Order: sequence, then structure tokens, then C-alpha cells
Amino acid sequence: MPVGTAATVKAVPQGMLETLGADGVGAQIILGNTYHLYLRPGHEAIRRMGGLHRFMSWGRPILTDSGGFQVFSLSGLRKITPDGVEFRSHLDGSKHFFSPEHSMEVQLALGSDIAMAFDECLEYPAEWSRARASLDLTMAWAARSKAHFDAHKHENPWEMGSHVSEARHGAPAPGWCVPDVAPGAVPSLFGIVQGGMYLDLRRESAERLVELDFPGYAIGGLAVGEPRERTIEMIAATLEWLPKDKPRYVMGVGYPEEIAEYARMGVDMMDCTIPTRVGRHGQLFTSEGRLSIKNRRFAEDQGPLDPECGCPVCARYTRAYLRHLFASGETLAGLLNSVHNLAFYLDTMRRVRAELSN
Repeated sequence: MPVGTAATVKAVPQGMLETLGADGVGAQIILGNTYHLYLRPGHEAIRRMGGLHRFMSWGRPILTDSGGFQVFSLSGLRKITPDGVEFRSHLDGSKHFFSPEHSMEVQLALGSDIAMAFDECLEYPAEWSRARASLDLTMAWAARSKAHFDAHKHENPWEMGSHVSEARHGAPAPGWCVPDVAPGAVPSLFGIVQGGMYLDLRRESAERLVELDFPGYAIGGLAVGEPRERTIEMIAATLEWLPKDKPRYVMGVGYPEEIAEYARMGVDMMDCTIPTRVGRHGQLFTSEGRLSIKNRRFAEDQGPLDPECGCPVCARYTRAYLRHLFASGETLAGLLNSVHNLAFYLDTMRRVRAELSN
């Protein structure tokens, strides 16, 4: 799932996202960031405009995170209590408060198809006692998130907001997208397994979430600095404690070879900012391995970026031209690099799906 932090997958237009990959299917679901959209342009503004799908003209599914990871990463700018988290905006220093209920209200206003329960993302490393206290908080917040979400999940911004928007601003522009949802459809809420790097706490977290009967489950608190072998250990063990007939989602991973491995282990969903983030810095994934397009050896290389890739970038541009764009600081460099990396990721997962279906 490509990450669209502020209602955009950085540098990549929505129309391109819909067609990337060798099969032309494109990204079938993307992410939005609750914390950033809450601060700017504001969830109530997005609700009035008919929800995030309409606002960003994306008709396919959207998953929103809870805002927890961003809030907790503010460290010196936030204060955690059993009720929620008080924090200061990284934009202007203004004071805000996120509780499980408020996180649900923001995500429901955004109108995402999949929302995430409010949780605490634990730092690494952390002592067992710290992880124990964090887990208790996350489990209490999971129950509160689910109770509030279930009570309000029928409040539908893409129906209630569209009439307001058209009345104020007229009919939408040509090509404007509406969410592809069935009448009466309601969003789903996923619980998040936490527990640090402790298997006993991970197991308890998973079992308590299963008792709450979420429609899907995420494995959070990984890829936060721990050795990769610990990541694999935590994922493998946690998968055994989660239902196999419901989606299982590992948050915030990873490199192409990693997401392929996790899928083979039984993970259904993953997201990561890597393809667009490293693309903007000239790092590219190819069938021949990773390369840095800023390298001087590509200055007169007339070959495609990846001869095995059929994405629009590889079909049209040379390595020399891509290097020139990056060296010149051209905005197009970030766009083309991101498009290729996203296509590479989507094709990686397409091949894994084909492999697992045989």
C-alpha cells in the first residue's frame, strides 16, 4: 500500500497510481495520515467536502492510521495519560489532545475504508516493565476505540458531505472521483498488536484483540530500530495467534525482498514510505539490485533504468537522463524515481500473489 501522508502519495498523481505495474491495475489501496490531515486542512473541512476520497479524487479504498505513531514520535512535545495524549503541533506549536474516541471521530470524518485503533507505538529498546505498561494502555484504548467506532460507523461523510459541497461550489470537475462503495457500506476498524520485542506480551495483545473481534488485525511497533531477525521473529510468532480468515497487516515495512518474505509468511497487507522517500533521494530498485542514479557511471548510460521493467519511466527514459534530472535538482526527478519504485513494489507483490495462488 503506497503511503499518501497528506492526501497525496508524494510527487505521484492519482491517475498514475491507478495504472502502475505490469498488469496496469495500479495501487488498489493507499494510506492517509490522520495526524497530518487533522492538522491541515482539518478533518471537519474534509468531512464538509465529502470525505477524503472526494477531496483527493481517489475512488479506490483508503486506509487511515490512528495518528498514534506521529503523536508519539513528537517525544518532547507530548504528554501521555490514561485518557489520551496531549501534544503540540509540529506546524505552529498549538496544543491538541487525541483520545481513542477523538482518533475515531477524525478517521470517520475522513471517511476511510479501513481505520486503525488508537495505540501507543513503543520505542526500541524498552524494558519489559515499560512494554507491560504500554500494552495495558493500548489494550484499554483498543476497547474504547472499538466502542466509539461501532457506535458511529454509519455516519457517512461521502454521502452527507457531497450535497453540501455541490450546493456551495457547484458540480464537480470532470474526472472527479467518488468512492467505489456499495450502498450502505460501512468502514472497518483494525486492532493493533503491540508488546515491544516480548513474545509473551505480543501473545497477550493478540489474544485480547481477538476477543474484541475486530474485522482485521495489524502488527505494530516493528521496524523501529530493532534487528531484522527480531522483526521476523515477532511477525512469525504473532501470525500464529491471529485468525487466518481475517486480514493481517504489518505496519511500516519494508524493502521489496522483505515484503515478499513477509507475504510468504502469511502477511496480507503492508505499507511503507520507502519507495517514494528513497526515490526522491535518487535510490532506485531494479531487477539487478538497488542503484543510486546520482552515480557518475550513469552520466552517459543510454540504457533503460531497468531492462526488465515495463513501467512508464523505464519504457521512455534513459539512465543518463534520470541522472541529469537528479543532478540538476529538477522536480521531475523525484516524480519519475517515485513512479518507478512504486511500480517495482507493485510488481513484486503481483509476482508473490501469483506464486502463492499456484
